[in-house]
Amino acid sequence: MARIRWVEEDEATGPLADLYAEVRERMLGLVPDVFKTMSLRPDFLRAMSDASMLHFTDGSLTRAQHELIASYVSALNRCHY
Repeated sequence: MARIRWVEEDEATGPLADLYAEVRERMLGLVPDVFKTMSLRPDFLRAMSDASMLHFTDGSLTRAQHELIASYVSALNRCHY
């Protein structure tokens, strides 16, 4: 059981359901739990979703390089996200 209360995907309605759909599309079919932690504050979820877009845009680094760095930092922090 999660320690942080959130809205599950199948319970989301209205704007939250739309946000979940956007995240699901970008995240290859799933809404990560870290996004669900913001579900009680859809305005925060929107901000987090928009900020995550910066992570996945191509610039001088490819998406694969971004993912590698994110995975390394998560491992260093012992975080499974």
